[in-house]
Amino acid sequence: MTDKPDLRPDFLKDALYQGELSQAPYALSVSSPKIEPVDKRLLKANAHEAMQHQAQQQIDMLRKQAALLIRQAREIEQRLEVSHSIYQADIPFEPVIGGVYHLYQRNDGSQVLSMVAPYEWGRTMPFDLHLYTVRLLADKTWEILA
Repeated sequence: MTDKPDLRPDFLKDALYQGELSQAPYALSVSSPKIEPVDKRLLKANAHEAMQHQAQQQIDMLRKQAALLIRQAREIEQRLEVSHSIYQADIPFEPVIGGVYHLYQRNDGSQVLSMVAPYEWGRTMPFDLHLYTVRLLADKTWEILA
């Protein structure tokens, strides 16, 4: 290992401590900054509190996202159940994507999809029960509107 020549001006060579204790944990001259001991317990407590707070925020956000995903999955499952029911029903026309239709149940328990709303039948509604008002979505599943 070769020693590099000290290229600092003379007044700096005398002003700075260059011995073994140059990394001392205390001030070596009057002009040095004040060095105060660190309360390690307080440092650790503050770090722990900040860590706990950040982690809890992230956990809460993930829980909200998980709840949203579960709700969306249930909505899709419900759409699938209704869609299966509608595709088992009598459909006397070709439904259009985005169209609003009505699912009815007949006296014998069979179901039929109609373009006529319950309030449009008047007194002569030919079905026993109005089950759903639905809309055909682009993925060919049905969204329940009412």
